[in-house]
Amino acid sequence: MSAPAPSPLAIVDAEPLPRQEEVLTEEALAFVAELHRRFTPRRDELLARRAERRAEIARTSTLDFLPETAAIRADDSWRVAPSPAALNDRRVEITGPTDRKMTINALNSGARVWLADFEDASAPTWENVILGQLNLIDAYTRRIDFTDPVSGKSYALKDADELATVVMRPRGWHLDERHLQVDGEEVPGALVDFGLYFFHNARRLLDLGKGPYFYLPKTESHLEARLWNDVFVFAQDHVGIPQGTIRATVLIETITAAYEMEEILYELRDHASGLNAGRWDYLFSIVKNFRDGGTRFVLPDRNAVTMTAPFMRAYTELLVRTCHKRGAHAIGGMAAFIPSRRDAEVNKVAFEKVRADKDREANDGFDGSWVAHPDLVPIAMESFDRVLGDRPNQKDRLREDVHVEAADLIAVDSLDAKPTYPGLVNAVQVGIRYIEAWLRGLGAVAIFNLMEDAATAEISRSQIWQWINAGVEFENGLKATPELAREVAADELANLRAELGEEAFAAGHWQQAHDLLLEVALDEDYADFLTLPAYRLLRG
Repeated sequence: MSAPAPSPLAIVDAEPLPRQEEVLTEEALAFVAELHRRFTPRRDELLARRAERRAEIARTSTLDFLPETAAIRADDSWRVAPSPAALNDRRVEITGPTDRKMTINALNSGARVWLADFEDASAPTWENVILGQLNLIDAYTRRIDFTDPVSGKSYALKDADELATVVMRPRGWHLDERHLQVDGEEVPGALVDFGLYFFHNARRLLDLGKGPYFYLPKTESHLEARLWNDVFVFAQDHVGIPQGTIRATVLIETITAAYEMEEILYELRDHASGLNAGRWDYLFSIVKNFRDGGTRFVLPDRNAVTMTAPFMRAYTELLVRTCHKRGAHAIGGMAAFIPSRRDAEVNKVAFEKVRADKDREANDGFDGSWVAHPDLVPIAMESFDRVLGDRPNQKDRLREDVHVEAADLIAVDSLDAKPTYPGLVNAVQVGIRYIEAWLRGLGAVAIFNLMEDAATAEISRSQIWQWINAGVEFENGLKATPELAREVAADELANLRAELGEEAFAAGHWQQAHDLLLEVALDEDYADFLTLPAYRLLRG
């Protein structure tokens, strides 16, 4: 008797979308289902391992480089695979979600790379997940255009040689996709996003002289990188393209990953392209992991933690040193400023800060950096052009002068800045405003002239939680308490109601956003990710 055929991947509780059958083909769904069967059990084991490691940090309040992988770090002979031509020059990268207008604008932006984001800059509604894939297919086949229904302005792609190279970011390992299930079990969002994109576009991208390139978010260990590498090996064999065609850049945006940078590159070495320094998620990870480590781990206001802070400097310097030692690109952090159409003075001050930040990164040895808005591309480009000239990167700059000890990466108390009451107010304001937009399906949101994404909301709610649990006293004599946070949140809700008007306020998700922020900021049991309870509230 022959074995029963594997259960197909089921689409659950999802409204049909126009042209979804072009993405959700029988073959593509079978591929995603096979990814799920092969790799989700290991994903589950690795999530359990995260919890065990976090418990160990709670006991010890420290981290160190891994003794069991010392030989990998000591072996100077290995390098990652040489960079493909399309990823050799990455001096400016623009980030953003894969809606139709952003797809065209990002590809046309003049940046060398577009991080096409299915993760923190995208709320995972069914529409965003599926139509985002469709927009990328349409871009590669040059069937994409867009007319703004409000302004009437039309958007179309430039010539192929003027377009940015796409590096796609799937969701992190911790997030599931409720609308796609195998035997009643939700498929990890990472495998859905990767699987659909790779299945439809791998060969198409090779025909265009590029390839399937990925950013890997929220990685916490080299074992998680090893899982991604095994996914890549299987996927390339499945569609019959050469091993090493896939290239991955890993975001070092968790404190545990910062201690395993070399090992992460080693696990992915045939597919590795580089590492990236992701600021807000990195700070969020420090708070999350060391939240019961006492006052020496209490972070000040998020805007007071610049990349020149000693522990942040240790992290970025080590990242450049590690990447260049192994032949990989080192990609810097985000310039999140959104230019004002009304206030030239605000722009002038912000542009100078962006310029100083990108100058620092280029001079430190980074090979490229991120911006959130097309107007920032020329500023960042100028900083890297000045250092790189005609060279595509500066991987030959080995930064052998850098020496970072394990304790340097968690020396949070090296900062002089303290938490402030205005910092608490800002955390509440940004948290409520971002979550409300996310619940409407928006993942990248301009708030107070900054492009915010889920990482910003995470650091906001984490700081509220940390300050309360550490008993922080602010400069005005008020103490961080649940009652004070509720008071500030109630004031913000009232201000929003007055600012928006009753009708617009009622049409939004403001009360839900307020309640969810307080839930994840005040609960004694700290939620690992804000997006997990938020996803339960997300419609569509």
